[in-house]
Amino acid sequence: MWSYLVKRLAYGVFVLLGVSFLSFALIFMTGDPAAALLPLGTPPDQIESFRKQMGLDRNIAVQYLEYIGRAVQGDFGTSLRHRVSAMALVLERLPATLVLGAAGLAITLLVAVPLGLLAAVYKDSSIDYAARLVALFGQTMPAFWLAIMLILIFSVNLRWLPISGTTSWQGFLLPAIALASTPIGSLTRLLRSSMVEVLSHDYIRTGRGKGLPERIVILRHALRNALIPAVTLLSIQIGYLIGGAVVVETVFAYPGMGRLAVQAISNKDITVIQSFVLLQAALIVGINILLDVTYSAIDPRIRYE
Repeated sequence: MWSYLVKRLAYGVFVLLGVSFLSFALIFMTGDPAAALLPLGTPPDQIESFRKQMGLDRNIAVQYLEYIGRAVQGDFGTSLRHRVSAMALVLERLPATLVLGAAGLAITLLVAVPLGLLAAVYKDSSIDYAARLVALFGQTMPAFWLAIMLILIFSVNLRWLPISGTTSWQGFLLPAIALASTPIGSLTRLLRSSMVEVLSHDYIRTGRGKGLPERIVILRHALRNALIPAVTLLSIQIGYLIGGAVVVETVFAYPGMGRLAVQAISNKDITVIQSFVLLQAALIVGINILLDVTYSAIDPRIRYE
């Protein structure tokens, strides 16, 4: 297990290096960053002076190596707009995004797991059709459209819930529902298909033949074996819950790091954008490693050698 974790951590470091290089190189691939950062109509001599001041006139490889050297020491650059540490600015918004992502994950599990189980147990019934309809709706509705509809219905017309906020659970509810819609659809469909396959195995029929209660057969034997592909999908969906928060936070004016990233793009604040991308990648890599470890907890037959 420990050797596997070391290998996964080493792989994660290479992934982060690749992400950092791509985020750094894309700034130069889109054109002259000095001209892009300055207002339109800036004289060429001022652009050249700014380019030298920011060190943008040097070779991209040299600039990247210097960036990595500073990043290892915890210096990810200064925000061009806020004049503070770019990473500190992103980390300040991280807790709000993590809370929203956790709320979205909780709603996903509370809705998708029961729906997937019921759809598999009552296959081809009205419950199955209703569950598949909910899954189809979740996968096809764009998050921004659903967010706008939720605001119009529950905040503007009914006035049951606030549009957004971080002081109470009501403020998290609408953004979390909009964020969880796509993972609910994906997880429901996968869990249903996985459970249908598991329920057709011989050991399930044997358990029923021995007189085990249906609840024990479903929850202890069938669900446990059907969770492996669901956990694999969940690792992808957690990445979506973190990355997809960019759209949801923007629509709800939620004070998370996704909204900060959109503002940084509008302001051409490249150091904040780089810090946001790198932190997102680190979170997703860490979550995937954690979920890989949970495989052995779900199924003791799985061992990492």
